[in-house]
This record gives sequence, C-alpha cells and structure tokens, in this order.
Amino acid sequence: MASIKDVAEAAGVSTATVSRVFSNKPHVRAAVRERVMAAVEQLAYRPNRAARTLRSQQSNTIGLIVSDIRNSFFTAISRAVEDTAYAHGYSVLLCNTDEDPEKEELYLKLMQDENVAGIIFSPTRQIIARFADMEIAFPIVLVDRSLKNGDVDAVLLDNVRAAYELTKHLLDQGYRQIGLLLGAVGTTGQERQRGYEDALREYGCLPRAELIRDVQPQVEAGRVATLALLALAQPPDAIFASNNLLTAGALQAIHERGLRIPHDLALAGFDETTWATLVEPAVTVMEQPTDDIGRTATELLLQRIAAPNRPIRKVILQGQLRARGSSARRESLIP
Repeated sequence: MASIKDVAEAAGVSTATVSRVFSNKPHVRAAVRERVMAAVEQLAYRPNRAARTLRSQQSNTIGLIVSDIRNSFFTAISRAVEDTAYAHGYSVLLCNTDEDPEKEELYLKLMQDENVAGIIFSPTRQIIARFADMEIAFPIVLVDRSLKNGDVDAVLLDNVRAAYELTKHLLDQGYRQIGLLLGAVGTTGQERQRGYEDALREYGCLPRAELIRDVQPQVEAGRVATLALLALAQPPDAIFASNNLLTAGALQAIHERGLRIPHDLALAGFDETTWATLVEPAVTVMEQPTDDIGRTATELLLQRIAAPNRPIRKVILQGQLRARGSSARRESLIP
C-alpha cells in the first residue's frame, strides 16, 4: 500500500507539500497540485483519514443517531442528511438505537471517540430528561424531538397542528370515536395527543382515555394495541396511528379481525410510505417533509460547526395531509 512518502517521491515534492494539497491549503501552484494528484491516481493512494483528523483536530465526519432505521421516516431523513453532508464534503456515521437509552449513551460516547464534527440526533424521553446534565462535547441538532428548555438547535414538525388536521379530517368524514395509537417517545407523542384532543373538543367530542394507547413505536405494538381497542365494549370507528410502524400494526390487526376499511373502521396515520398507496384502499396519511427535515438539520449543524456561538435556531416545518380511501366519508359507506 502506497504511503504519503511514495506520493511525494513520485510527484517530486516534499511530504509537507503533499499534505498541503490534501488539506486544500493556499499557495500551492496549480502545476504542483496536478503532479501530486496524478501521483495519487497512479499509486491508488488513499489518505489516512483518522491520522489526518488527529493532526488537524478537525473531522469531516458528522454523526447521525436515529431511533429506528426500519421506520421509513428516519430512512428518508438519513438519505437527505447523507446527500447534504456529501455535497459539503462531509461523510456520515449512522447509528440506530431502537429507542434504547443505553444504546443512545453508548453511541454518543462512540461519536466522541470518533471525534465527529457534530451530530444529528432523535433522542428518547429518558435522554431528553437528563440532557442538561450530560457532557456532550460537540455541536448537536435535534430532529423530530425537542428539549423543553430549547437550548440546542432543532428541526421539528408542527406536531400539534399536524395531528389536529388529521383528526379534524376524520371528524369531517363523520367519525367520532377515534382511537389514538401514540409512540412512547419524547415530546412528539405529547404534541400529537394535544392536537388530537384539540380537534375533538372543537367538535364537541370528549376524549375517551380508553381510546388512547401509549405504546412502543413498533409494528407489533401497534397490532396488539389495535386489537385491544377493537375488543372494547364501545370500540372506535376510526384509528389514528402516530407513526407508520404503528399504522402497519393497526392494519394487520384490522385484517386479522376480518374488518373492512373504511366500512367497519377508518384508518389514518403519520408518515408517507411506499406501501400506503399499494394496499386497498390506500391509507390516508399526514406526510412529513423528510427531505426538508434532513437537509435543514444538516445545514444547521454545519452552520453551528462553523460558528459555535451563533444564536440557537429551532425550525418548525408543516406536514401535508394526503386524504385517501381508508378514511372515506361515513355516509358514503351506507349501502
């Protein structure tokens, strides 16, 4: 394997000059730069990124810690983060926590060991509760979940408004007993419950505690919670799932019970997915702007890396209701 010394000898320059070319330093003549890069290509040389980072004390890697990469919401955000980081000369180190606070702490330490330039993070409520006491030695931007004191950059959905609009849609379609499946995470679930309850009260409907299920944001948890709702003496006439994994679980339970959507039970959920329009009927969703979330979070992080003392920014984005057949109007279902 070629070394930096080999590159220097092939280009007829010093190793210091090769380092200046790799670091994009000024005052290197174009002809010299071309000779160095030709030698790099000829020798198939790959710079030691770790060694270069230690020397410069600057990393060109950012960390991305997501709670569940199986969730298409985080998959889409990850793609947007990687695209934006790459365009700015950064690579991305991705970690998946499975909503496990112990894994979150492990990966935060890993990011510090890797000397990342900063991280984008979707923390659990346990980490949020202890965040102020944690020693985090790099810039950070939160996505999807926020801190109550708001002392870090964040890119968020207007969850209250989005949940209000989705619940209002179901109410406008004639549904009144709306079951809510909440993912047991940080501020997101609390905000979506607030929007749900605001819409119910606006329509004169008293929220029923037994129709609200706070569970892990996983497919099986959504299935079990939906089966429990359907077993109530007064079951819901619609299900509102607060993420796409819970929506998938609810759909499984409805099929398991042999019920027809929306004739027997309407279904609506958060997050657009490829399968939402492939099932019959297609599922109504509140689509989150995942590309904008990932791109904006990365840009905020890079701005924070460049200017550590700039004011804190919180960017609030809006969702888009995609109304489909799973929430058709009740009167249109009467034979």
